[in-house]
Amino acid sequence: MAQNKSSKSQTAAKLKVTLRKSTIGFNKDQAKVVEGMGLRRIGHSVELPDTPATRGMILKVRHLVEIE
Repeated sequence: MAQNKSSKSQTAAKLKVTLRKSTIGFNKDQAKVVEGMGLRRIGHSVELPDTPATRGMILKVRHLVEIE
């Protein structure tokens, strides 16, 4: 039997992350994390899924971003 896929398509929790400080002057690894999150410029916001990987990225650059 085909299973109804709507049970798996529940909306996952999202985190809105905004870049508040420049990555200039910080570790290059932190700049790569910010880029990997999809943030491009100061004030730019993205919505990311609330997963352990995303939370780890946020933890690395918590001094550069704001989370809502």
